[in-house]
Order: sequence, then C-alpha cells, then structure tokens
Amino acid sequence: MRELGSGKSSVERFFQVSLLGLVASGYLAVAGSGYLDLATIVLTGAGLALRGLLVVGLVRVRIPERAITAVTLAYAGFYPLDYLYVSRGFLDATVHLVFFVAVVKIVTAATPRDYSFAAAISFLELLAAALVSINWSFFLFLAFYLLFAGAAFMSLEIRRSIERHSAPAAQVARSGLGRFQSRLATLTVVLSLGILALTAGLFFLLPRTAGAAFRLVSHRLYIPGFSNQVTLGQIGEIKRRSDAVMHVRLYTPSSTPLPNTQPRGPLPDLKWRGAALSQFDGRRWFNHASRSEMLRTEGGRVILAGDGQRRRPGRRIAYLVDLKAMDTDVLFFAGVPEVLNLNQASILRDPTEETFRLGYGPAEGFRYEAYSYLPVGGFFEPGEAQELTAKVRETYLQLPPLDPRIAQLARDWASGEPASLGRAVAVEKRLRADYGYTLELPATASADPLSRFLFERKKGHCEYFASAMAVLLRVQGIPARIATGFLGGEFNPISGFYVIRASDAHSWVEAWTPGLGWTAFDPTPPDLTVRTATLWMRLSLYADAAETLWQEWVVGYDLGRQISLADNIDRATRRLGGAWWERAGKSAFAWSGALRGWSAPHAGAAVAAVFLVLCAWRLWPKTKAMISSFLCAHRVRRGQAERSDATLLYGRFLWLVGKRGFEKPPWLTPSEFALLLKPSAVQALAGDFTRAYNEFRFGGCADAAPRMAVLLDELQRLPR
Repeated sequence: MRELGSGKSSVERFFQVSLLGLVASGYLAVAGSGYLDLATIVLTGAGLALRGLLVVGLVRVRIPERAITAVTLAYAGFYPLDYLYVSRGFLDATVHLVFFVAVVKIVTAATPRDYSFAAAISFLELLAAALVSINWSFFLFLAFYLLFAGAAFMSLEIRRSIERHSAPAAQVARSGLGRFQSRLATLTVVLSLGILALTAGLFFLLPRTAGAAFRLVSHRLYIPGFSNQVTLGQIGEIKRRSDAVMHVRLYTPSSTPLPNTQPRGPLPDLKWRGAALSQFDGRRWFNHASRSEMLRTEGGRVILAGDGQRRRPGRRIAYLVDLKAMDTDVLFFAGVPEVLNLNQASILRDPTEETFRLGYGPAEGFRYEAYSYLPVGGFFEPGEAQELTAKVRETYLQLPPLDPRIAQLARDWASGEPASLGRAVAVEKRLRADYGYTLELPATASADPLSRFLFERKKGHCEYFASAMAVLLRVQGIPARIATGFLGGEFNPISGFYVIRASDAHSWVEAWTPGLGWTAFDPTPPDLTVRTATLWMRLSLYADAAETLWQEWVVGYDLGRQISLADNIDRATRRLGGAWWERAGKSAFAWSGALRGWSAPHAGAAVAAVFLVLCAWRLWPKTKAMISSFLCAHRVRRGQAERSDATLLYGRFLWLVGKRGFEKPPWLTPSEFALLLKPSAVQALAGDFTRAYNEFRFGGCADAAPRMAVLLDELQRLPR
C-alpha cells in the first residue's frame, strides 16, 4: 500500500481503512477463539497497529524490499525449527507461518495484487476462526468482517473508476466524492445488517447439533484435581483464575417442593462433587488404577442409584449442567445423583470412589441433566450404609510417615469424643476456628507441607484444610478421603444460569461413620475477603449471558430446540394476538363514539383539511423541484455552484421547454435533444444551454454556470 499523507484523496483513505479493518476482523476472530499463543497475538497486533499508523499518516516509513526478502527467508528457515522444537505440531507451526505472512503483507503491500492477497488472507483467518471457535465473539467479528468487506469492495470500485478516468484530485473533490465517507459508511452498515437479518431466518430454519460442527482443534481448559492425582497447592493456583468451568440451571421437581425455585444469589452450601482421592504420600493425593464398570443408557437415561435410595424421603433437585471443554472426563453432581440424562451410549462408574466419568474429555457445550438427593448434613452413600470390607478400609486408612506431633494433635482435639462422628466434628471445628484462609502459597517448598501448615503457617486454602482433616481422622482409625469439585457459584440474572468458575474449585473431606456411611465435612473456614460489585463484574455477566445464549441457540440448536422455539413463538403470538384484538376493539368503540360526537359541527372543516392534504401531497414533487431549482440558481448567481448543480439546472431547463410543447425522450442525450428541436427561439437557446451544460457538468468549467442561469431567465421570458 502507498503511504497515505494528507494530500491523498478521501477515497483512497477510506479504501485503506476498510482493507485494514478487513484483515483486523479476521485476526480478532481467530484471537477470540483462544487458540493463538501470546506471542502470535502480540506480534500480529503490533503489525496491524503499525499499518493503522501508516494509514492515518502518523508514521511515514518505507521498508526496503531487501529487508522484507531477508526477513521472509529467515522465517522460512525458522519454520522447520518451529515445527520440531517450538510448536511441536504441523497445524500450530502453519498457523504461525500464515500470520507471519499476513503481517508482512499488510504492512508492505503496495500494488493491487498485494491488496487482493491481503483480502485472501483475511478470508483464511475468518475460515480458521470458524473451524477453531464456537464462542459468541465469532459472530461479533463476523459482523465486522461483513461491514469492512462491503466498504472495501465498494470503495475499491470507486477507486478504480477514478484511476481509469484519470480525474484530477480537484475535480474529484468538486464532484462530491471528497465527502462521500459518511454516505458510503451508512450504505455499508445498512447492507451488512440486511445480510445478517436475511440469513437469520435461514439460520433458525436449519437445525444443527454441536457434535456436527467441524473443528480441527479443541482448546481445552486444564483444571488439575479432577484426574487421578492432585499435588498440594494445585487447587490454590487454579482458584486465582476466573474462567467459567460450567453453567448450571436449577429446576424444581413437581414431586418434591424446593424453596426458592428461582434463586437470585449464590448457593454457598451446594457442592458439585467430581472426583475422590484415597492415597496420600505426604505431598499429593492420588488413586491407584481401578476397574470401572460401564453403565449403559436407555433412551438417553441411566439410573445411578438403587430403589432404596430413590425411595428415601428428603429434598431433591433437578438441574442442567453445561460443561466447558476441560481436560478431564469427570461428571459433576450436587448431592447424591439418582438419575442422569445425557446424549451418550454409556458412562463409567468407579464403585469404590463413587465417581462417574465419560471416558473422554467433553467437547465444548456438552450438556447433561441430573436428579439428585440432598441429604441434611452431608453426602451419603446411596442405599443402606454397609460396613466397609477389610481391604477397602485399609485403603482409606493408609498413611505415609508422619510428623509425631500430628498424632498427638489428633488425640488432643478428639479427646472426650468416643464416637467416630463426634471426633470428626471436633476436628472440623478446630480447623475452622484456629486456622485462617488464604490463597497465598508458601514462599519456599517444604519437605513436609502438612506439618508446616498445622504447626507453623496455620493458614492456607481448602486443599491444606481437607488434607489435614483426612490425615487427622486416619490417625484415629476413621476411614477418610478427599473429594474435589466446586463450591457455590454466581447467579446470572440475565441468562438464568449459575456461573461456576475455576475460582470456585474446592476440596473437602468424606469420612466413614457407622450407621451413616460416607459423610461430608468441610473444615475450610470462610473467605473473609469482601468482594465488591464492580462495573467490570457487571459487564462480565453480560458477556457470560451472551456466551450462554450462543452455546444454547447456535452451537446446540438442534431439532428439539427448533420445536421448542416454534412452540414459544406460537404461544406468544396467540397471547399477543388476543390481547391486541381486545385492545383494538375497545379503542375502535371509543374512537367511533368520539368521532360521532365531533363530526357534526366539524364535518366541513375535516373535508377541507383532507382536500388540502391531498393537494399538498400531489403538488409536493413539483414544489420540491421548484425550491431546489431556486436555491440552485441562487448559488449560481453568487458564484458558489458545484458540478452537481448542473443536473438541477438542466432539470429546470427541461421543465421550461416542456411548458412550450417540447418533451425530451429518455433515450436521447442533451445534445441530440437540442438538435431535434424545431427551428425557433427555443432551439437557439437550447443549443447554447446544452453546450454550457456539457462544459460545466463534464468539463468542470465553472464559468459556464452563470451562463446557464442567464439562458434559463431568457427561456422563461419567451412566450409559450
């Protein structure tokens, strides 16, 4: 592209800005997918910013062709190294290469071929974004892409037309193109909105499924703690992140009432259990490989609990879970899951840990519905609380070599409590009362992080509290394990979903107590940090609602949702139609009564007003033409005429000639029409006027405008 200084035309500037916006829209669409690495985002953004400065004229620099060739050859040599050692993947290395070429081309393009190449790159960027992204931001950048594409192609045609006719810059400005940006921008916006509106109908007529989307990559969110091991400190690290992990919509089963059917705040006591870990080596919790059983679904439903559990009286909830693409196959449930609905042939169940898995990481937008039992006081094993076998009991009592002070601390805290349940409650209370909550990790690693937490630091996050309680219970001969999942969530009133983020990750303890089975204990004290609602938090709720609607009505728009949408529209139309008809009838009756009372004394005035309106409507085009001609003649006499005024003056000429019996056929040019007039005074004036018109309209001769005004005055004085 040529450097655009202040002397370049507005057409050229508009074209350059549109082309830059075209490439930037494609780049942002890919960047918004979360697939690009930070280096590619920063370098490409810097290249686009440099191009923007060149376009507006703030920076004027010309990069030598030799430098461009040298950089390109250098990257060609770097590409194999990127493939083998940096990206370690053909697709990632190729994406880096494409964006490098895009930056070089958009910064250095200077010919029509370069412009075409930059437009092709922008299209490839948008196509790549369609393959790797299913976020709502893709729709936003697609709209911008359509907007800039229309502006670029239209301004390109205007630019080519100007160059083809070699019009001087002064003539371009006088012709009206110097101030065309606002009109062309308005036209582009209208066309883009029209395209989106027309395609929306077709979009909702064609059902799709999220599984049918063709995507080459899956950008998964890595959340440690839900696999077969977690190291002390990992959950504290992910609690610093605000990524949305899943969205939950709560239902109320008709058989069991649930208070607050539409809650408007967080659920502080509702835990979303994922995995359970039983082995501890002093630094990490893990599970040995175990044999999972396969549960097959029937009609998309699988029963997770026995008849005894499902007949147990108590409170139950039904809910919908929308999972993000995470690097784990664990399913999350509130309470004791009894029934599961999902679009899958089977799931895996670990009977020892009571963990349910998919067998593979879920794709973006994976959903399932569940029906769960919420016991009062904790989570219980489904069915009757049977005694643990000796082998299983040994698993949940396993301990590594410990600091001797831990055993003494357990005896001190549980003294005077003979029952297992009482000792567990005592340990839970002491941890919540005597220790503090913090997300700050220790400055240095410790060989015995548990002892350091209990006797030195005395503060930490949930992972340390849960580990400490599980170990203190095992020391006393009480089977215990660690459960990982999420706690609470933030209700989004815009979408109606609870937003559960990585910062809601949580660990707690499940201890075996006689007669009750596995019971949940949470020794972590509450976080006393007060979170004030900020503008950014409110905006994030709107962005999350947009993402939820996108996943629900775009990615997951299948035949069932199409039927649901049609049914909702039909019911809303009936309600609106009935209400509208009733209101219209009442209004018509009231207006008819008022009209009868008013019409008698004012009938004549009403008829006259209607007649005047019709006359004004009939005469308005001619009146408007006369006003325009008068204003045009006034500008001509003041020497302020523009080339566009020639058309108005010629229209005035045709009107005067028509009054004298000469009508111009539309297929004749002005010169041909002047030659066909009969010999008369009108023909002489018409020939002079036509020559002046051509000189002013097409030759840019400003001196011809006053002559046109004089000739019009003479023509008007001629008899009809």
